Amino acid sequence: MGHARDAIMQALENLSSDELKKFKLKFISVNLREGFGRIPRGQLLSMDAMELSDKLVSYYLDDYSIEITAVVLRDIGMLELARDLEATSKGSGAAPASASAEAKALPLMKAKQAHFVDRHRAALINRVTEVDAVLDNLYGSVLTEEQYQAVRAESTNPNKMRKLFGFAPAWDQNCKDLLLQALRETQSFLVADLENK
Repeated sequence: MGHARDAIMQALENLSSDELKKFKLKFISVNLREGFGRIPRGQLLSMDAMELSDKLVSYYLDDYSIEITAVVLRDIGMLELARDLEATSKGSGAAPASASAEAKALPLMKAKQAHFVDRHRAALINRVTEVDAVLDNLYGSVLTEEQYQAVRAESTNPNKMRKLFGFAPAWDQNCKDLLLQALRETQSFLVADLENK
């Protein structure tokens, strides 16, 4: 996370105060990938470059935060900054040649064996009864304060679980593992039943 945040912060710190304001205003209306939420307008407009960099990475994770920042930079006419940001991000992720074959094989293995929370999404939405306890376990490690409150604001357990799964496209394997761990701690009989199916 540190590299993406630093790269974004460097790009945003190269903007004048008017350009940063234009960036934030443009960011409010940018099209986001499905599953990603918007940073609340009130928070977004009051942030400086450092706060905004942190918020972008926490909301959109490393790769997508760089991508969406570059898109908005282009939209406000800062083409060179957008190119530099993307070049910096590509330069940091170079894997050694020996790891490249493993890296190519890994997505194929993962596709064949979907994570428990992906395989049982519908059942979890309909059958989890202790959603607040699950949320408490995920708070701070998987969910931000805003995400936590957004899920808790839903009126029924199925709606809460649907809202929670709405954040799942941004999760990595570790986030899904933490959700499964939280489900095992709070809904052990449900998890055991689903594992036997």
